[in-house]
Order: sequence, then C-alpha cells, then structure tokens
Amino acid sequence: MNLHRVAVIVRRHWLVLWRSPHRWFEVGFWPLMDVILWGSLGVFVAAQDSGSRAGTAYLLAGIVLFHVLFQVQITATTGVMEETWTRNLLNILTTPVTELEYTVAVGFFGLLKTLLAMAALTLTTIVLFGFDLSEVGWSVIPVAWILVLNGWALALVVIGLILRYGQSAEILTWGLNYVVMALSGVFFPVESLPPGLRGLASLLPTTWAFAELRDALDGQPFDWPGFWLALGSSLLLIALSGLFATHLLRVFRRRGFVTRYS
Repeated sequence: MNLHRVAVIVRRHWLVLWRSPHRWFEVGFWPLMDVILWGSLGVFVAAQDSGSRAGTAYLLAGIVLFHVLFQVQITATTGVMEETWTRNLLNILTTPVTELEYTVAVGFFGLLKTLLAMAALTLTTIVLFGFDLSEVGWSVIPVAWILVLNGWALALVVIGLILRYGQSAEILTWGLNYVVMALSGVFFPVESLPPGLRGLASLLPTTWAFAELRDALDGQPFDWPGFWLALGSSLLLIALSGLFATHLLRVFRRRGFVTRYS
C-alpha cells in the first residue's frame, strides 16, 4: 500500500469539503438539529416527571455517539458517490490507486469528519443543555470504536450495492443508518422493541455499545467480556462486508457497469 496515494486521496476529499459550504451540513447542521430535537424532548419529559430526568442524558449521549457511526458510514459511502456524481469513477479505476488504498483513504477521512462532528456535538450539548459526554469517563472510547468499526462495515455493504445497482441504491446510504438506530436501542433498551425484533437486535454489536453507554451513565463497571464479544463480532462483520463489496466490485467490472458513471 502506497501511503502517498492514500494521502493524495484524503487531500482531494478535504478540498471538496472545504470548497463546498453546503457539505458542512453533515458536520455541523445535522448534528445541531439532532441535539436540539432529542435534547428538547428529554427536557420536556423530565419536566412532566421528575423521575425521568435521567432520560435527557440518555437521549443526548445516544445521539452524540450515534453520530460516530453515522459520520463514518456517510463519509465513506459518499466518498465513492462523489466519484459517481462527478463522472470520475472511471478515471479512478485507471490510476495506480488500488481498492485497498482508496478504502483506507476514505475511511481515514471519515474519521477526520467524525472528529469535527463530535466537536460540534460536544460544544452544542454543553452550551444548550449543560451535558458533557466526556464526564462519563474513558469507557466512551471503546464504545465509540465499536461504532466506528460498524460504520465501516455498513459503508462497505452500501458501496457494494451502489456499484451493483447504480444510483437508485444511494438512498440506502441514509436509510440503513436509521434501521441500525432503531434496532440498536440508541435511546432505549432493546427490551422495549416489539418481540419479533429483539432477537435480531441482540445480534448487533451496536446494541452492546449503546447498552454499555447507558450503564456508564448509571455508573456501572465496564463490561469487558461484552466488549471483546462486540469487537470480535464487529471485525467479523467488516470481513464479511469486505467480501461482499469485493464480489460486487468484480461483478461491476466484469459486466461493464462503469459506463453508468462515464
């Protein structure tokens, strides 16, 4: 892997972000709206019932960490979509850049955008609601990494589907995030889900991540066995998603689907 080519791709995407003010909506505007929406809901519920005051912290912490998965997945997926929108995908495929180099570059850029979004979210929650996620402690870090890994896995699935089925599959970039949000219990225990969905939710590593976040807010000790199980499951999902995306990329090349974007 050539790190110079990786750095060039990262710089290319940074310049696109820097020179397109509307693209900062993902980094600043949407996180701000989510914090206002869920934080205000928590304040309202707490005002109706003094026993529900902890719900505000659950809602704010949940939406802040959900944006870790959201930003990583969105950035990686739209990095590929950017090449299709500008009809540049064929040019990328004819350069010495390998699929691994491109994936690593887009994934790294996703982390950069996630850090920017997290800074915006943290500042917003402190200023508007007096909530600072960093006060929860170091356990937020391994939880966030589980969400990063699952964001990458989800991105690989969506990229593969876009390559195979074209721009009609781009809606999945945003839609699948909210499927994960619903099934992972971002704001509530999965026991609150309908009975038919609880089994599926329990299989997701992201479910453990948000459950552990709520336990950390309650002052519970860190669940190391659950972390290692979630980490192993996340790595397995990345491996399977990579195989899936690689297979569809092979189909993409063999059937000449690149002509859709040139």
